[in-house]
Amino acid sequence: MIAPAASLRDDDGESRLLVVEGDALQVARIRDLPRWVGEGDVVVVNDAATLPASLRVESEGRAFEVRLLTVDLVTGRLRGVLFGDGDHRTRTEDRPPPPEHVSWLRFGEVVARVVHREGRLVELEASRSGDALVSAVYLHGRPVQYAHVPEPLPLWAVQTPYASRPWALEMPSAGRALSAAVLAALRSRGATVARLTHAAGLSATGDPTLDARLPLAERYEIPVETVRALEGARRVIAIGTSVVRALEDSATRHGRVASGSATATLRLSATTRRRVVDAVLTGVHEKGTTHAELLRAFVSEAVLDRALDRADALGLLGHELGDFLWVVGEERRARLARPGRAA
Repeated sequence: MIAPAASLRDDDGESRLLVVEGDALQVARIRDLPRWVGEGDVVVVNDAATLPASLRVESEGRAFEVRLLTVDLVTGRLRGVLFGDGDHRTRTEDRPPPPEHVSWLRFGEVVARVVHREGRLVELEASRSGDALVSAVYLHGRPVQYAHVPEPLPLWAVQTPYASRPWALEMPSAGRALSAAVLAALRSRGATVARLTHAAGLSATGDPTLDARLPLAERYEIPVETVRALEGARRVIAIGTSVVRALEDSATRHGRVASGSATATLRLSATTRRRVVDAVLTGVHEKGTTHAELLRAFVSEAVLDRALDRADALGLLGHELGDFLWVVGEERRARLARPGRAA
């Protein structure tokens, strides 16, 4: 069983990297990543900054938690997952359920009316919108966190080095690896670094039925500059599973990667015909998780199982603060969806 990383590590590129390419498995350090990148490669990052998406709320004298899924600043509409009283130190699956009947919630000066509820999923209409709403979220929220990291994480600890717009509900954690030194080394190898923004969502909800639906729909935006960078790329390399989902969802919708905003509904698995992404940098995840399932779109179950068994034997650490996998896809994608390529 892969042990989760339980604290922040300021190791300046010392996190371990397991390279999965064909039948070969190699062990390196994350600072060595540029060795596997070359001229003509396009490395795509998710530049979403991480919101403090865990809100301690109260209603009629009862305290509980909402973990946000979406925030619409224009309308003041929020979607989230409700948890009973407690905090991240209790395992998500052991958290008590929220109250059955809740008509409104309060955090700070914001009152949010419940407009729809389906089990733990809730839609809210906040009494504030725009800057006032986002200020209240930042003032009263904290990062979504799980029991394997017992000490509360500050917001800065869940940001990537290139974080931009505050869209992510959980950290796009593969991006932790790309320090300024690693980014410079990638460019010196002839690679282009491009970006998109994807609202990376929750990893767990505490409800097995809802967890089986993860990942839920997540918005993304792909700039024109990124689409242009993909034209004629030797390989497309995704930094994180959120980048894979955004690019492959766009290609599935349009027959090619297209610029603009959309909501990703694609769930990648062993049956997915990859159209765009050739390799992915990701964290180390347990077999059976949605992140590990996505990797089966790149390599066979046998190869992935062997890689995760090796990671376990080597003591690589898992989850968002852990070590990394570099997975090069087997040649079974549908080659049709990069810009300029005919379907």
